[in-house]
Amino acid sequence: MSRSVNAIAVALALSALGGPAAAAPLADGGVNLPVIPSVLAAGASCTAGSSSPAKAVPWEQRSLGLARVWRTAGGSVGGAGVTVAVVDTGVAAQAPALAGRVTAVGAADGDCVGHGTFVAGLVAAAPARQVRFAGVASGARVLAVRGTDTRGTATAASLASGIRSAAQAGAEVIVVSPALAQGSADLTAAVAYASKRDALLIAAAAPDPIGPATASPPPPRDYWPASDPGVLSVLDLDAKGSRPANAPSPLGADLAAPGDGVVGIGPSGKGHYIGSGASLAAAYVAGTAALVRSAHPDLTAAQTATRLTGTAYPSDVPRLDPYAAVTSVRTGTATKDDGPREHPMRLPSDASARTATHRALATAAAGIAVGLGVAWAAVIVRLRRRPPGQGGELGESGT
Repeated sequence: MSRSVNAIAVALALSALGGPAAAAPLADGGVNLPVIPSVLAAGASCTAGSSSPAKAVPWEQRSLGLARVWRTAGGSVGGAGVTVAVVDTGVAAQAPALAGRVTAVGAADGDCVGHGTFVAGLVAAAPARQVRFAGVASGARVLAVRGTDTRGTATAASLASGIRSAAQAGAEVIVVSPALAQGSADLTAAVAYASKRDALLIAAAAPDPIGPATASPPPPRDYWPASDPGVLSVLDLDAKGSRPANAPSPLGADLAAPGDGVVGIGPSGKGHYIGSGASLAAAYVAGTAALVRSAHPDLTAAQTATRLTGTAYPSDVPRLDPYAAVTSVRTGTATKDDGPREHPMRLPSDASARTATHRALATAAAGIAVGLGVAWAAVIVRLRRRPPGQGGELGESGT
């Protein structure tokens, strides 16, 4: 597929999501925002609050058409009545945009790293005067659950414990930020436990990039808990509809959403950070899930997952469409067993594979067209060679 065709496809995809047809301006309006870490190096200080506010509507909010969604999904109370658990580095209960809406399991109301607070803000940050950023479901409540140690390192055991704690606390939506290269029986059992308690579990399909942009990414592979049955796995995209060259890639994913170069809150202060990774895309899906479960309280977690994927914009990996997810009229009622059991969207291993696939499809289509043309020409010749009276003229019935 040519670059120009790729550009048109990206523009159409972004336009369909309610966003600009080309790359958006810098989300911070020219202000240099600090980068939110996902892990703190040994000896590094806790992440401080940012003093730099974002001065323009972030590209991701425009891309997802959130202003339109908020007009139809309860405005400032969208997601009301729904609790979203954030299994991450903790959530700072004192963050101004989340004040009064954070409860915690254990000591998870503190966040030295800041990543969990950033994710929680994408889900549910309240709007503020002269601030153009807000969370998807600012009426939702946040349940802070520690899924890592205090420095941001996660294990299968720590994630399994966090998922169980979130489900036991009654969260309707659970978003898990870390993506591990190796799962465990205990982690799979925790996912199954959450599903039985009707919690929709959403996870990053791949780890957030940590190394420099020039580093080579590892080969595509499965990550956990995103690869466990019943988990809605999410991949990240940037404003151009692509991913950073150094971003780890999964073998498959259920949904794609904005996640690279997105604006969010820090653990303190009224300024903003910028971050990248599939965990942030998962946060946008979790916020949308809160809107859906609030607007359609009769839906089960599995039915909510089916609604999110079924209303997504078609692409290699379907792209989240919050407005369609919230407003689409249901044509039937799914069974309680519906929902993601595996990840059918298998991603090509690299760009050359995608190009080869597109070329193969184009070649096949051309071959079919040529074959049909030859066959049709042969029919015409045979018809014209028939003696008169045997339907030998094109257009006459031969039946």
